[in-house]
Order: sequence, then C-alpha cells, then structure tokens
Amino acid sequence: MANFELYTDKAGEFRFRLNAGNGQNILASEGYKQKASAMNGIESVKQNASNDGMYERKHTPSGWSFNLKAGNGQVIGTSQVYTSEAARDNGIESVKTNAPGAEVKEV
Repeated sequence: MANFELYTDKAGEFRFRLNAGNGQNILASEGYKQKASAMNGIESVKQNASNDGMYERKHTPSGWSFNLKAGNGQVIGTSQVYTSEAARDNGIESVKTNAPGAEVKEV
C-alpha cells in the first residue's frame, strides 16, 4: 500500500516522500520549517495528484522528470530522474493512482 513518509532531514527541516506500494519513491518534497507546513504539502499533493494539468513534465540531458504543482503554481513535489519519457509518464500515473488514498507514516 502506498504511503507518505514524513521525516526530518539533517538540517532539521520536515520533508515527505510518496512511496508506491512496492516501496519505490515516486515523489519527494522540499524542506519545510514547520511540521504543519509539510502536512499541508501532503494534503496539496493528495488534492492535485489527479489533475494532469498540474504536472510539469521535464527533459534534460540527464533524463526525464516531473514536478507536481499546487493551484498557486508552487512546486509541491519532484520526481526522480527517469531514463525514458515513458518511464516518467508511468511515474506520473503512479502518483495519480497512489497519492489520493495514501496514509501518512512518520519515520
């Protein structure tokens, strides 16, 4: 089952990552100073995940990736770098499928 892992990084900031049912990380957040802000980020991912227009699809010399944006245009999650456009698009579909019902787990 997919889940959001909420954790504190080495700098003391709160971050989250969305893991698919197989444990693979499919989306990661920026750092937040407050836990409540990170929780709001998770809720924003859940709300925006199913809207295809909120995904910024990227291609660079190092590979394909995507950002998920909130309604205000702010990036709320970033993917890993994929080796193909199709793999990136599968990652987007995984976020759409997994994020809305994912539980939050503090680690």
